[in-house]
Amino acid sequence: MEKVYECDIEKQNDLKKILEADPYAQDSFARAGYKLKDGTIVEADKKKVYLYISASDEFIKKADSRLKDVAKPSSQETSEKVISKILEEEATVASGVAMFGE
Repeated sequence: MEKVYECDIEKQNDLKKILEADPYAQDSFARAGYKLKDGTIVEADKKKVYLYISASDEFIKKADSRLKDVAKPSSQETSEKVISKILEEEATVASGVAMFGE
């Protein structure tokens, strides 16, 4: 499951503390993997940062609970825009690696 959350830029440090807490725990954000993007990078609200998570439904439920005080789920439209930008970045990186890897 993929999910995008948005966080006011003023709460970004609080969000990072949650994301970086106990990185070796079985249900940590570090193990699940996430991407944190500035609103300007993903062509969304410049006063927000966006958190992208691709994980199991069970982890997403836990994430909803852990993040409720600092971030909220993004709208469908914003989520699609953020996911599209992240996939585009990953494709660009992959093509660069392929080019230099040959």
